[in-house]
Amino acid sequence: MPVITEIEDLKRIYRRRVPKMFYDYTESGSWTEQTFRENVTDFEKLRLRQRIAVDMDGRSTQSEIIGEKVAMPVALAPVGMTGMQQADGEIKAAKAAAEFGVPYTLSTMSICSIEDVAEHTSKPFWFQLYTLKDEDFMDRLIERARAANCSALVITVDLQILGQRHKDLKNGLSAPPKLTPKSIANMMTKVGWGLEMLQTKRRFFGNIVGHAKGVSDPSSLSSWTAEQFDPSLDWGKIARIKEKWGGKVILKGIMEPEDARMAMQVGADAIVVSNHGGRQLDGALSSVAMLPRVLDEVGSEIEVLMDGGIRSGQDVLKALALGAKGVMLGRAYVYGLGAMGQAGVTTALEVIRKELDTSMALCGRKRVQDLDRSVLYVPEDFGGRWKP
Repeated sequence: MPVITEIEDLKRIYRRRVPKMFYDYTESGSWTEQTFRENVTDFEKLRLRQRIAVDMDGRSTQSEIIGEKVAMPVALAPVGMTGMQQADGEIKAAKAAAEFGVPYTLSTMSICSIEDVAEHTSKPFWFQLYTLKDEDFMDRLIERARAANCSALVITVDLQILGQRHKDLKNGLSAPPKLTPKSIANMMTKVGWGLEMLQTKRRFFGNIVGHAKGVSDPSSLSSWTAEQFDPSLDWGKIARIKEKWGGKVILKGIMEPEDARMAMQVGADAIVVSNHGGRQLDGALSSVAMLPRVLDEVGSEIEVLMDGGIRSGQDVLKALALGAKGVMLGRAYVYGLGAMGQAGVTTALEVIRKELDTSMALCGRKRVQDLDRSVLYVPEDFGGRWKP
């Protein structure tokens, strides 16, 4: 059993174990991947302030996100095709999150269906919704999430038009994946992954196949998905979706103060400062660079989460110190899932929590609620050299 001390350890195992097609799907951004890279590297510009002689007994990372008690202010982000990283991946990730005490977000483009995940978990999870042209399918998807007792609807608002990801095109990654002699040869070298995938019946998009009109098998899935993302999405449609849902709504994909204000006007319960992990608009500023600007606009009027580039507990601490109520983990938990299944997701969360707890203590804070900008050294021009 390897000794895991950091998220990078899980990433190395993940890369060895999972087919290149699915590794590249996770570890890539759009176009030149500038935004994808800066989501991570911009955290390095922030420094922590060490404090001493502070009583650190009784520390706690516990908090709340949209009224839900959490073991630490972290939620697992929606990640498409997680069930191809590890057999039954969404179920395993959801179970790990529930046992650890953090929210799990199931993607519309998941391999395991809403019903699959609900059947195998005992705690409510969040459901992420893409806005699609097929309104009847959308309505039924919302009803299915409600029937599964999902506690929040996470509406992704930054995928009206799909950003180009060069690696996915070169690997033939689509819905469903297009297998080539090269990709098949690579999959044949991933014996453990292959044996597990052979033992599951869940290999296609469970929320879509058999539910969307005209999509009864994988062969009809590709044309349906290629046409479904809705370029006409506007704030009126978002408001109508919120009304149909009737429960808590989180809008994910907010990068500008004006959009944060509009999210409040349509009644969102929380927003996620996110650029889709650098997979949409390449050349956009990083999520952490935009976080202060969004917070300057909406302050404490709405819960603000951040997604993108989180690879350590120190990153979590920095985002919270800037003012975020919590963060979303995407790639960090997928590395763990692909490397070691459910146990790997738990390990990723444990690594993050230990780093957060220790770093918080060394900064002289006992609770995550006590974190603020006074624990940071922030460059004078951080996120501020750029003017619209």
